[in-house]
Amino acid sequence: MPVLLDALAEPVPIVLAPTGMVPTRAMTPHVPIQPAEIAADVARAIEVGITAVHLHARDTDGTPTWKRDIYADIISRIREVAPDLVIAVSTSGRAWSDLDKRADVLSLTGDLKPDVASLTLSSMNFIDGPSVNATETIRALARIMKERGITPELEVFDLGMLNFARVLRKEGLLVGVVPANLFFGNIAGMQPTLIEMAAATSSVPDDVMWCGAGIGVYQGISQLLSVAAGGGVRVGLEDGIHFDRARTQLATNVSLVERTHRMLELAGRRMMTPGEYRQKVLAQ
Repeated sequence: MPVLLDALAEPVPIVLAPTGMVPTRAMTPHVPIQPAEIAADVARAIEVGITAVHLHARDTDGTPTWKRDIYADIISRIREVAPDLVIAVSTSGRAWSDLDKRADVLSLTGDLKPDVASLTLSSMNFIDGPSVNATETIRALARIMKERGITPELEVFDLGMLNFARVLRKEGLLVGVVPANLFFGNIAGMQPTLIEMAAATSSVPDDVMWCGAGIGVYQGISQLLSVAAGGGVRVGLEDGIHFDRARTQLATNVSLVERTHRMLELAGRRMMTPGEYRQKVLAQ
């Protein structure tokens, strides 16, 4: 059987990124900011169907924060309504680059310990500024995740990041199958064209389970290409607040998840359950 048909037979992980660090209430009234709002939005998305959630925390004034107690509040609320949902947290370097802050959430324990944590594999530029990810910080975060039994979620914006994933694997810092988000549409990264997506997906190591993600107005087309190429889908207001490329309609997390399911239906594919995700990625 051709490789693509094998991939299309696989269930699709749908990873919801509901909040992020950029969207504000001034941009859209639909972005969930506080823990109760995030948990409520996730609960609504669960009714439609998601595999995992990728969380960012905000302080009481709505600004991004690294504080573990706020993450703990969000995680506890989500665990109450969906104890089996796979929960990922951010260790992003977009707003702060020092290791102590970025690793703070990784110290949560018990039911509050995240299943997965993001690991951005290089420094890069966004349209509003840089995200600094020094190699020693990346290695340190990967080491902490490995020690604490938290699976890294690779964040990939260019082909060099995939090469660095191989370096981390060789160094023993990545173990077993790990998830990855391939981002398309960033000003200084891969673009959602057939050629660039082909280059990226053909470079993904065999032991990586990838999801396609699109930045801003490229969210929908990146997801379509990902579904057609046999990958998973990352979706949510973190990546883009509009439902359409013309930016005439603000999206909600639920509307974006519903659209993803329509894509899967057209492609004859089905969503990966949280249990299947745990079996593939976390049970190692």
